Amino acid sequence: MITVRSCQNPEELQACVDLQIEVWGYDESESIPRKSFLVTQKVGGQVMGAFDSSGAGPAHRNLIGFAMSLPGVKVTSSGPKSYLHSHMLGVRDRFRNQGIGRQLKLAQRDEALQRGIHLMEWSFDPLEIKNAYLNIHRLGVVVNRYFPDFYGLSSSRLQAGLPTDRLIAEWWMDSHRVANILSQSRSPQCKGFPVSVQVPFEIAEWKRSARDKALAVQQSVREQLQHHFAAGLSILGFELDHHGNGTYQLGLWQSSPNY
Repeated sequence: MITVRSCQNPEELQACVDLQIEVWGYDESESIPRKSFLVTQKVGGQVMGAFDSSGAGPAHRNLIGFAMSLPGVKVTSSGPKSYLHSHMLGVRDRFRNQGIGRQLKLAQRDEALQRGIHLMEWSFDPLEIKNAYLNIHRLGVVVNRYFPDFYGLSSSRLQAGLPTDRLIAEWWMDSHRVANILSQSRSPQCKGFPVSVQVPFEIAEWKRSARDKALAVQQSVREQLQHHFAAGLSILGFELDHHGNGTYQLGLWQSSPNY
């Protein structure tokens, strides 16, 4: 049994710090300390934890995943509007591929909507196929921004020394699009024939053993997506084929809501 809720004490926040280092492999200069998790909660952000309820002992020892979001403000034509930026989401290795990441995102959504916050954003690596599938196919985010080398040099082993290119997910949490996708009642989102950009299944292995190949794929995906975004298209779908290749599907986003 997995319980997802807000972290409640210093021990649980420290468990998030420790899991962060375990998942990403950051060195001390890049890891977020416990006090920052605490301040995040105090100023309107979120620190959600996923706990293995079958484990023995205090809850912090059974933390298997967490999601951290920061409060943000956008200046719009109608004035400043608040939103959340989900900065980190990590799940312990042996609990992955069990839907825990999605549970954490839905818990974030429930808590945010209770406070009248309608938009959550986060960045993700365009080459991470599983993340893209979760974000776009299972949660319903829309993407039309690409930032090359967003964070600069990273000590994370997941980055494998590549530039930290990132897409920005926009999750309009109470939109019809998101409601339809969460209820598995999907409807066509693209006007006309969609454009596709593929990420090969082998990219995870190439990151580890063939950096030149991985860098070439990253450059190709970057150029294609930046070109399509500049033409006014957005990523509205993401599909997996039977080989495990991922495909971004782009079209005209007709229902972009106001803040």
